[in-house]
Amino acid sequence: MKKSRGRTGRKRRRKHLQSFMDGVNCSHKLEYIKLKKWLKDRGFEDSNLRPAQFWGTGRGLMTTKALPAGDLIISLPEKCLLTTSTVLSSCLGEYIMKWRPPVSPLIALCTFLIAEKHAGEKSLWKPYLDVLPKTYTCPVCLEHDVPLFAENTGTIFNYSALEWAWCTINTRTIYMKHSQRECFSLEPDVYALAPYLDLLNHRPTVQVKAAFNEQTRSYEIWTNSQCKKYEEVFICYGPHDNQRLLLEYGFVAIDNPHSSVYVSSDTLLRYFPPLDKQRNAKLSILKDHGFLENLTFGWDGPSWRLLTALKLLSLGAHEFTCWRRTLLGDVISARNEQQTFNITAKICHFLIEETQHVLLQISQLKRSKENLKKHLALVEALRLEDLKILQKSAEILCNLNMTTA
Repeated sequence: MKKSRGRTGRKRRRKHLQSFMDGVNCSHKLEYIKLKKWLKDRGFEDSNLRPAQFWGTGRGLMTTKALPAGDLIISLPEKCLLTTSTVLSSCLGEYIMKWRPPVSPLIALCTFLIAEKHAGEKSLWKPYLDVLPKTYTCPVCLEHDVPLFAENTGTIFNYSALEWAWCTINTRTIYMKHSQRECFSLEPDVYALAPYLDLLNHRPTVQVKAAFNEQTRSYEIWTNSQCKKYEEVFICYGPHDNQRLLLEYGFVAIDNPHSSVYVSSDTLLRYFPPLDKQRNAKLSILKDHGFLENLTFGWDGPSWRLLTALKLLSLGAHEFTCWRRTLLGDVISARNEQQTFNITAKICHFLIEETQHVLLQISQLKRSKENLKKHLALVEALRLEDLKILQKSAEILCNLNMTTA
């Protein structure tokens, strides 16, 4: 039978491609059936969200109805949340309360996760544990005897288990403040694992409201953005740049509006003569006023902080007394403005070349280090985003130069 080349065939192919892009429903899989039943037994009812596999983001949640702005995405009862209260009410609780010095809330949660994972079928949290990732892509993953377990605790609470538990909590918990308990250290107790809700993926441009509702005793997320039927539902983990997203969550967001490329003080000083008698004084002023940190290029070009630092470093000997005006954003002289612009452009092009060189190295490593391919792909994605930002900044600087010429 010949392959259809007509209008019907094209429509069918478009529909198949669109369904693949929208997401493949995974709610029929046994692990999700068990998870939904487990959640239902704890009071969670939801008929609009389905676990699905998406082409761009991997596993996530799909909505089966259109969600207008202001609609409730999910309401997860308190009984479904895994917090330090869960830990203290378990068989581990009495040991954690006696431990000296007191452990942090984070370590208590890590210990509970490891113990529950080891318990296997006996764990009350097994349906949730079964859908948690087996491994993580966070950079951290690159490469007392208590009569509670039948075997040596060293074989259970090992580095690999702690790494998995720590990444689970660091990448999947929601912020939920708890009262301070004496059995824990003074570190903030703000973690809660939220089964099913934690399948929601991040998109930096999405706006949501999220908080624990004291009246309903549920953690609720409300959307401020529209979402079409059968699309993936996104939330925002916060206004994080890509470095933070990679370090904390193990992924990079494409075209992240919060991303920027940082300029180190070493790079800053490459273009200023070390013989400048006022150089040390200028650096001291920048340091005292916090202008040697958070100097960046963004999607809208060089940051005000970067330009201000460069303007101060570009002050001539006869202009140095005007340094306070520089920090306030005043124009000192045409010469100072032009030198600042020229050096900004040079730094931008230097960083472009440096990033391109790093990308070439990553490409070579991907061919020779098969075991590191997944992690290298993440670093490559981060650097590609950096390159796009720097190229955009270079374009902005070029256009500014043309308008002022």
